[in-house]
Amino acid sequence: MAYYYTSARNIQIVIALMKSHGIKRVVTSPGATDLAINFSLQHDPYFELYSCIDERSAAYMACGMAAETGEPVAITCTGATSSRNYMPGLTEAFYRHLPILAITCSRSNSQIGHMINQVTDRTVLPNDIAKVSVQAQAIDTADDEWDVMTKVNKAILGLRQNGGGPCHINLEYAHNADYSIKEIAPVRVINRYTLSHKLPEIKAEKTAIFVGAHHVWTSQLTAAVEKFCEIYNGVVLCDATSNYRGKYEIRIPLICEQMEHKLTGSMFDLMIHIGDVSSTIFDNTQEIWRVAEDGALCDTFQRLKKIFQMSEIEFFTAYSKNKTIKCLSNYENIKAQYDTLYNSIPELPFSNVYAAQKLAYSLPNNSVIHLGIRNSLRSWGYWQLNKTISSFSNTGGFGIDGGISSLIGASMINRNKLYFGVFGDLLFYYDMNSLGNRDISSNIRILIVNNGLGQEFKNYSFIGSTFGEETDLYIAAKGHYINGTKDTIRRYAESVGFEYLSASNKEEFITACKRFLIPTITEKPMLFELQVTSEDENKAHELITTLSSKSKAMKKAQDLLQKPAMKEVKNLAKQVVKTIKGK
Repeated sequence: MAYYYTSARNIQIVIALMKSHGIKRVVTSPGATDLAINFSLQHDPYFELYSCIDERSAAYMACGMAAETGEPVAITCTGATSSRNYMPGLTEAFYRHLPILAITCSRSNSQIGHMINQVTDRTVLPNDIAKVSVQAQAIDTADDEWDVMTKVNKAILGLRQNGGGPCHINLEYAHNADYSIKEIAPVRVINRYTLSHKLPEIKAEKTAIFVGAHHVWTSQLTAAVEKFCEIYNGVVLCDATSNYRGKYEIRIPLICEQMEHKLTGSMFDLMIHIGDVSSTIFDNTQEIWRVAEDGALCDTFQRLKKIFQMSEIEFFTAYSKNKTIKCLSNYENIKAQYDTLYNSIPELPFSNVYAAQKLAYSLPNNSVIHLGIRNSLRSWGYWQLNKTISSFSNTGGFGIDGGISSLIGASMINRNKLYFGVFGDLLFYYDMNSLGNRDISSNIRILIVNNGLGQEFKNYSFIGSTFGEETDLYIAAKGHYINGTKDTIRRYAESVGFEYLSASNKEEFITACKRFLIPTITEKPMLFELQVTSEDENKAHELITTLSSKSKAMKKAQDLLQKPAMKEVKNLAKQVVKTIKGK
């Protein structure tokens, strides 16, 4: 009988990535749970296998090999106390920066603590025996496959990162007698580069730069990115916190949050991912490269192929040096998509997104805006801001905490600059004590969108909205902070020294905005409360996220108006256009 690889997919992934990353020497120790990987390795001519019955000695043998060759060496062992005997050798490797990959095989972690023989707990390691430690569990789902692939890549990349050193994979094994797999299915390999490496060539015809939450850009970084776009036919995909204000900006939420907008094929051949956590996910691209100074493996979009451990300006400068400028059809095409959707936006109900639409282009120059998570952040993601305005949100933890406190802290740094904030009522109540801080200055302007509950859970796109009024009780948390009156926010704001403004309709909003947007610092900080309904909020969300189908209907109707047709048909087409425009 011929034997090949084990059918256990997690073990296949480890073997495939060892080969892809150039790990060919393996010191094996006998045992039951490492049987499958050892048996598979011995049937692959790529690997050089060495046997050692003493795990303590095996780890030191690997140290000698790695020191002699400068190349990574793997060691494999079984359960029970075997992995404990690796510790002296791995400690040696840690302090000598030797690239030893310890693969400790075991049964499922679910068996830990149940008095099952040969099951030991490897979930917590001493600080100085492994730079990276991961669990490669058995694979049952596509998400398991992605998880194991990224973690094994991470462990192997750790062998060389920041000077190098030992790393650890705890490889779960369930007894399996199937060794019939002749060829391992492809596994995505992730590579890491620094400026000391020869950087891979960009062959993509259409590129994009996706920017998550980002600090304020320097003019040098903006120039480097725009030169990169001109050379590689690129665009810069931004959300409300990206802070790029250059000429290749596309506010991608308006495109990718369309509920009925089906993208066909890949919009880009290559996407460069920079910045931190974003409110938007966009993965309509063939390949993704991540640029970050920490070099961390962040596979946000599950397309990552390469990591560049360097500053953003170093990356874009390196790839633009001595290159010629190409066409910019990519930006023009994506901008046309954005403009088509933007131009089909109908009249919106009085809501968070309506307020964002009106305020985005009216904020005073050189001001700063902080946004609450979810509804406010999303509502402001559709509109471009003045080039002089910076925008932020607490996307790091992406929770309800501290939005107003962050705004207040920022405002204390430059008391001659206006700082705006837009938050929902629940976030406001969560952080309202911060308004009583004695050091608050009058350079703060806060907009509270009050619909009396957590709007995210009432929007048509959220499953909770299907429960009707039952959602209000414990999911959307309706009815708090009212106590029989609707002026809770006014009373509190005025009691802590804020000037209070309010609006319950569009006319009142437009009037109050004249005061709220005054470009000079006033005597008191301001709090502007919008009293909106959950129904209007949901309707506005639906209108802004279903533009793609409406824009298609608009185009068909307008095309019909340009062609010879019966009078009745043309009248119907005109009516369709008026209906879509909300007139």
